[in-house]
Amino acid sequence: MSDVSLKLTGITKTYNAGSPAAVEVLRGIDVTLQRGEVVALVAPSGAGKSTLLHIAGLLDTPDEGTVEIAGAQVTGQSDRRRTVMRRDEVGFVYQFHHLLPEFSALENIVLPQLAAGKARSQANARAQELLEIVGIASRAQHRPAELSGGEQQRVAFCRALANGPSVLLADEPTGNLDPATSDTVFETLMTLVRETGLSALIATHNMALAARMDRQVHLDQGRLVTGQGTRR
Repeated sequence: MSDVSLKLTGITKTYNAGSPAAVEVLRGIDVTLQRGEVVALVAPSGAGKSTLLHIAGLLDTPDEGTVEIAGAQVTGQSDRRRTVMRRDEVGFVYQFHHLLPEFSALENIVLPQLAAGKARSQANARAQELLEIVGIASRAQHRPAELSGGEQQRVAFCRALANGPSVLLADEPTGNLDPATSDTVFETLMTLVRETGLSALIATHNMALAARMDRQVHLDQGRLVTGQGTRR
């Protein structure tokens, strides 16, 4: 297993290239995440955080540059290969949980595993294990509408990690929560990362949370500037 979970090299992205309305969002981004590392991606709204996460997570392609995940070069691969890599090696968490409302918490975590070809018994066991780690195993059979905001987001974390990815990408994962719940959910996220050994790149404008991660990178006018964090 590679010690590097995610490596972005020379990433650029311009929207409406070649027109008067061209917007250069990313300008030669280089960032590497070591296995087990939690990195804060700090920038104000509209600075390109989501674009960078989408490229890192293979939901978008850069104009230039390369993406490596778990030691594998992904840039230039077929759509099928990118889809498989995204399914198996990348977990996503967004500001809104995006849980399927008609399914229970457990089922929301089981479904991506079934899509990856796991047996239902194995998927159920994995889902239950993750719910126990985040402290809401007793809510396994509850649907999203029956859960609090913090519980919903914890289920979303579990779903993101269901297939054992190498890297977790989170876009303002506590942005919709009150301060107390946000702190609880952040601690849950850190517990999951430490328990599973994956890496996490977490976009946030919450400087208090950013300071609790291993290190920070700041997106400024399309470029990354390294900041300081609290090492574990």
